[in-house]
Amino acid sequence: MNPVLKYFSGEKAESYLFILVGVLAFALAVYFVFVLKTSFWKGVAIPFFVVACLEFIVGYTIVTRSPKDIIRVENFIQSDTQKIKTVEIPRMEQVMRNFVVFRYTEIALIFMGILLMYSSMNDTFWRGIGLGLFIQASIVLCLDFFAERRGYEYLSYLNTFSEKVLIK
Repeated sequence: MNPVLKYFSGEKAESYLFILVGVLAFALAVYFVFVLKTSFWKGVAIPFFVVACLEFIVGYTIVTRSPKDIIRVENFIQSDTQKIKTVEIPRMEQVMRNFVVFRYTEIALIFMGILLMYSSMNDTFWRGIGLGLFIQASIVLCLDFFAERRGYEYLSYLNTFSEKVLIK
């Protein structure tokens, strides 16, 4: 499979997963607030709702952007190969740096969630927030792991392609 198509198709597929997780988390947040109604579950609902909105927005943005990205990069490859080196590789290097920031942020949120969960032995509002943070940050960390891995493969392809073009 074409590496460009493989990367952006994978990105789009994972974004649909982000959207699905966001919709499910939102539905659970509504269920927690309006059906379970305890302070613990209302606490869980807050990070579920906030992160669900982010998951949906990020997923939707990538799903709608991916087809344009495929066309843009394929045009670079076919008619303006220098832009792979001057535009696409720097863009992907920035994306990869962002993944490092996201990873550390997600890990910090996981630890914050654990601290909040164990700060009280009662099923309190704050313990609920901790559980919600822990669950949502863990899910996003797992999804970002695969996205980052796919990004490294794509960046490696771009660097190899760029080197081959310069040799010619």
